[in-house]
Amino acid sequence: MANNQVSASLSASDQAAVLSAIAQIKASMDFLIDLTIQDRKQLPKMGDKSRAFVGRALEVATQNPDFLPRSFDVEEMRRDVELTTAMEPVVLALKQLYELVDDTYMAVGSEAYAAALSVYTYAKASDKGAGLDTAMKDLGIRFAGQGRRRSIVEGQA
Repeated sequence: MANNQVSASLSASDQAAVLSAIAQIKASMDFLIDLTIQDRKQLPKMGDKSRAFVGRALEVATQNPDFLPRSFDVEEMRRDVELTTAMEPVVLALKQLYELVDDTYMAVGSEAYAAALSVYTYAKASDKGAGLDTAMKDLGIRFAGQGRRRSIVEGQA
């Protein structure tokens, strides 16, 4: 097969170790929440430009609490700012890891699918008799209702 980018395996014990590490991360961050799509749309977002604003606002609130309503909790704001700061490297590391995992998953899936298409194409072209009829019928279910298309074989696009 041409253009094989990944040739690896993930043993059951390694898979279990990865899943255990993910569970441990979740347990270490037991404050994590799950927002709905609507919640995410409605929340004001803190981006790169807002970080300095938030930090400065915390300084103003800390040094001048008299103008704030009594219900405003400066210490809660401080905890939120500190948690955001502490989570930034974790978020970055997880995003980078997710991209690597997702890219690898996509490439391996693509390689497997391209190989399956080659098997199907070669099997269709083979006149080896009735031994492949049932297998070809099973494989052909994937393309049911798509009409006739040009087959994809290694080297053809």
